[in-house]
Amino acid sequence: MSLDATPNSDASIGDLVAQLSSQTSRLVRDEMRLAQKELQQSVRHAGIGAGLFGAAGLLAFFGFASVITAAIAALALALPIWAAALIVGGALFLAAGVAALMSRRQAKEVTPAAPETVASVKKDIEEVKGARRERS
Repeated sequence: MSLDATPNSDASIGDLVAQLSSQTSRLVRDEMRLAQKELQQSVRHAGIGAGLFGAAGLLAFFGFASVITAAIAALALALPIWAAALIVGGALFLAAGVAALMSRRQAKEVTPAAPETVASVKKDIEEVKGARRERS
């Protein structure tokens, strides 16, 4: 029995059905692998985005704590101490903003579905329909 990509005109119906079964199962396996790879990429982007968002929140917390410390130091001590604390707080807020922007960029890259797989399956269905029309 030959399992070539093109059907043999002398092949029996049983051979053709066997070819169809083999090619269909191979097609389904390939589409499943493609969907799995797309899902892995999507999950990776979501994980990175969530981690960066968490880092942004943590840095913002420390920035707020530094601003509070600066206000307390301003009331209790001379200018250089609270000014230093204010500068550190500002730098932490700046870092939080950068992390938040990076998190947003990562979150935008998360795809809700597997678009390549959907397009590939649609193309496969059209090819099967076209081949069926040609044989009719």
